[in-house]
Amino acid sequence: MKMQVCVLHEGRTLTGGEELLDKPGIKWIDVLAPSEEGLMKLAERYSLHRLAVEDCLHLDQRPKLEEYPNHQFIVLQGFTAAKDICDLTLQEHHFFLGPDWLISVHEFPFDAHDEIRRRVENDPKGTIERGADFILYLLADVLIDKQFPILDSFNDELEDLEVAIFEQAEKQHLQRIFELKRMLVTFRRVLSPQRDVVGLMSRRGIPNIQEKTTLYFRDVYDHLVRLYEQIDSGRDILGNVMDGYLSMVANKTNDITKQLTIFATIFLPLSFIVGFFGQNFNEIQRTDFYYAMWVMILVIPIGLIVWFRHKRWI
Repeated sequence: MKMQVCVLHEGRTLTGGEELLDKPGIKWIDVLAPSEEGLMKLAERYSLHRLAVEDCLHLDQRPKLEEYPNHQFIVLQGFTAAKDICDLTLQEHHFFLGPDWLISVHEFPFDAHDEIRRRVENDPKGTIERGADFILYLLADVLIDKQFPILDSFNDELEDLEVAIFEQAEKQHLQRIFELKRMLVTFRRVLSPQRDVVGLMSRRGIPNIQEKTTLYFRDVYDHLVRLYEQIDSGRDILGNVMDGYLSMVANKTNDITKQLTIFATIFLPLSFIVGFFGQNFNEIQRTDFYYAMWVMILVIPIGLIVWFRHKRWI
């Protein structure tokens, strides 16, 4: 377990390890890859509830806000994406919020935490001096804002996919549509319940959250609403892309069927002619019929093609 501690002590921001836990002042303790032993030490020091500590050791919780006697336990989630936007990594973050301390717990490294830490170090009066709840706002805000680039990349790929389908529909396009659909369902399932959690933190009267900080959580709530709207919009566009793919495949099938039907129509009278003139005739009749047969073989297909073009069937 790796622990990073930021403490506002005597007007200065200190960063380091566990030795800073005994310093007075507002504390932010960031725990990466938590271990049971390390969390139990923190639980003993800050009187963390055992149920909340157990949740931190099993990172498969739903977004939630739970109140305990001396702290709040908050679970927020987000995603980071690889080069392929469908290759998502779930970032589940647990927070213990006390009167003058905040403990953040997460399994995987998150670059945004380093950004917040540098901001705290460079501007303590504008960050940690405003309270532990304001640090929670910064962490929640950056976790939610990291989702916008993923959805923007999703929309860009969806537009490219739509153009490619209307140019030439391929089987791999259908596979990609279902991959994007699964990705969007996962996004919606994770982000939807967070609106209720952040909505609670944006209301007055939540212990350990100052009234002035609730205004900032309203901004995070607005971002979640925007994300949800983008997800709904992406789902509608994805449905249209799916319909476009099916329409293109159906049009291609109809075009093939039309071409085969035209070939069959052209060769049907030729089969009749060949069969008819293949009968036994006397010498005189055979010569006349021989020339008549070739005239009909040439005239009928040409006439059919001209008629088809006149009807705009080909």
